[in-house]
Amino acid sequence: MSHHQYKSGIIGNCGYIAHINTDTNICWLCWPRFDSSFIFGNLLDSKSGGEFSILPRDEYAVEQYYRENTNLLCTKVRSGDDAYLITDFAPRFKQNDRYFRPLMLIRKVEPLSGNPLIKVVCKPVGQYGTRNLKMMQGSNHLEYEGLESPVRLTTNISINYIKDECYFVLNEIKYLVLTYGAPLEATLENTVEIFLNKTVQYWRDWVKNTTISNFYQAAVIRSSLALKIHQYEDTGAIIAASTTSLPEFDQSGRTWDYRYCWLRDTYYILQAFNNIGHFEEMEGYFSFISNISRVATERFQPLYSITGESKLLEKIIPLAGYLNNKPVRIGNQAYEHIQNDVYGQVLIALLPLFIDRRFVDAERTGSAVWLSMMLDKMEATIHETDAGLWEYRHISGHHCYTKLFYWTGASAAIKIGVALKEDKLVSRAVKLKRIATHYIEQCYDSTQQAYTDSIGSTYMDASTLQLIMMGYLNPKSQKAKKHLKAVESQLQADRGLFYRYIHEDDFGLPQTTFLICAFWHVEALACVGRMKDATEQFIQLMQYSNHLGLLSEDVSPSDGSQWGNFPQAYSHVGLMNAAYRVSKKLDMPLFL
Repeated sequence: MSHHQYKSGIIGNCGYIAHINTDTNICWLCWPRFDSSFIFGNLLDSKSGGEFSILPRDEYAVEQYYRENTNLLCTKVRSGDDAYLITDFAPRFKQNDRYFRPLMLIRKVEPLSGNPLIKVVCKPVGQYGTRNLKMMQGSNHLEYEGLESPVRLTTNISINYIKDECYFVLNEIKYLVLTYGAPLEATLENTVEIFLNKTVQYWRDWVKNTTISNFYQAAVIRSSLALKIHQYEDTGAIIAASTTSLPEFDQSGRTWDYRYCWLRDTYYILQAFNNIGHFEEMEGYFSFISNISRVATERFQPLYSITGESKLLEKIIPLAGYLNNKPVRIGNQAYEHIQNDVYGQVLIALLPLFIDRRFVDAERTGSAVWLSMMLDKMEATIHETDAGLWEYRHISGHHCYTKLFYWTGASAAIKIGVALKEDKLVSRAVKLKRIATHYIEQCYDSTQQAYTDSIGSTYMDASTLQLIMMGYLNPKSQKAKKHLKAVESQLQADRGLFYRYIHEDDFGLPQTTFLICAFWHVEALACVGRMKDATEQFIQLMQYSNHLGLLSEDVSPSDGSQWGNFPQAYSHVGLMNAAYRVSKKLDMPLFL
């Protein structure tokens, strides 16, 4: 298969995300929530995925770009002498002391030259393409019935032109406003222009309030804008990706639903927001994580829905799949897995609540009880085997990464215990840290002079780079440098890329590299002081974004193709944290 890139950009307002393809089609849009059925899902099925496109009659060329420092996406279409510009956006701005972020997608279409002859097709669908919606004509809108709430398209284009899908001359600015639930009941032109200007202003102010160094600043800004709209503001949850079932490589069968919130990613995501000086996103996420950690009675699951629901039943649905990659899955069976790194992740993620003076004491009521409960969970699980961070479905072991997060979690618990003046809790945490160290040291392979992926294994795993980044190994020590070299010798691919691991798992041998691991590698290089290597690797990784600077989850080492769910919030977090580490030439972990 030829070099493969995802040909879409995303817009969003912290209530929903839409993907707009270079063919002007809204190829993915889930309403009313990130994890609802799509109403446009052409990404996974061209026949039953519906359509929302604005195309000329003849052959055309396209240029797609973001308006600078915003999440507004522009698609410029040229056909012969004719040209027009589509500006797509999701309104977001402050109104009456809260953020206005309706389930509303706005498309502004303006002629640029010639007399463009265009056709608008708008066909939303329901229940993952199995339900066709009934189109009802209003005076200046079309209503689509058949979902829990009405979907409405309000426009100043002739309703008949859209209904009959016929071509018309674009001789003035046209607006298309698609809503779910509450429709737009206001004068179209004025309202859209006000919404557009306010949304541009909102994003530019948001970017101005970030602290970002000059090192690859544009890439970090784009990453932070992408990460921001993966947060579901209503609860504070942050999803891994807005898509499902985009394969890890062609015909791999590795197709997962990523529209959920993984506790493991928590620490890295909060670190990324902290590094750019963004506080409200951290506060929202803190409250989501705190809620889960107080409600979860037995264990923590690896992932939860954006409202904290725990059952994410995995189903296979009868869609063609992206480039005919099956199965198409919704839900994620990983919620049943035992992945014990989550306790440590939650503890280090929430550590700033206790040691960062920007949080006031009132937000820490019941802290000693909560910390005691967290230590209970860690004591009860530290001796177990688990599925590890890569979510093996049928392989369990004492994974080095898992034990490292008992170590970091216990380190955080000691700090919190000291802050709370709770000596008993401190001594429990000290004991846990000792046990974790014992397990981690059992992963050391003296022949390879490195830590392997699990006790009794000889395999290398990119996640063990975290031993250096989290300060378990002193970055200046020979042990850290040798460990890094051993991991590189097995897992480093060409052109700056990095494998998670190269041994067989439940699905055979992995074929693509994992982008976050390549960014971890950059951080590890910076930690041990190999700054030239770190900078060179980082620069190489910049070539793996698509035309808009968006990153996928996986990259093929043979041709640099993008695979896996897209855009992957985690890859953008990796870029942000690596850029921060390189620019600061940091050799100490942030919190520990």
